[in-house]
Amino acid sequence: MRIKICGMSDQRAVDAAARLGVEFCGFVFHAGSPRNITALQAAALDTHGMKRVGVFVRQSAEEIRDIVRLARLDYVQLHGGQSAEFARAFAADCVIRVLWPAKYDSREALLADIAAFAGTCGMYLLDAGMGSGRELDWEALRGLGFPHPWFLSGGLGPLNVARALAVCSPDGVDFNSRLEASPGVKDEALMARAVEAVRTWEHARGRRGSEGDGQ
Repeated sequence: MRIKICGMSDQRAVDAAARLGVEFCGFVFHAGSPRNITALQAAALDTHGMKRVGVFVRQSAEEIRDIVRLARLDYVQLHGGQSAEFARAFAADCVIRVLWPAKYDSREALLADIAAFAGTCGMYLLDAGMGSGRELDWEALRGLGFPHPWFLSGGLGPLNVARALAVCSPDGVDFNSRLEASPGVKDEALMARAVEAVRTWEHARGRRGSEGDGQ
């Protein structure tokens, strides 16, 4: 199970995430967010081998490429409804495509967009709104098929992530606002509890699978 913590902005929180074994570290490059940082601020953060993800909303492709270079990013997370043509400015394997299930009138329409963007991304992320703290309708996502790995986001924290995982079985989870003491300030204790909840769920699922194989 991939774990991503987004909205990182200080070395203390980044260090804590690395100690917890988090795989993806997200930086928000959007002036409207309390988690917004500059490329130079991100560049100064040592992520200890975690994959570095930049969240982009309104920048041009050229601006994004500049930030990718300066901030030493591994992934571009397109969070502004950018077109497939826009995404082709970047290597598909390095693009995380964000989709908002609530905006679709039907499950079929969401599946159509999942398919439409398949050639221009390496992963998907389903969200309820950047840093909104709102949960998605997990039941509506049950059984969705994706051509690439996908992250579940939207109001995830220590108290609800196991339930979300049990319902819709994503390949990864993306935490943000529910791991904060205040907007933009990550809480190390909440981070630890959230990661522990994911790993506990994984262990229980693996144990159930092993028991099933032995029957």
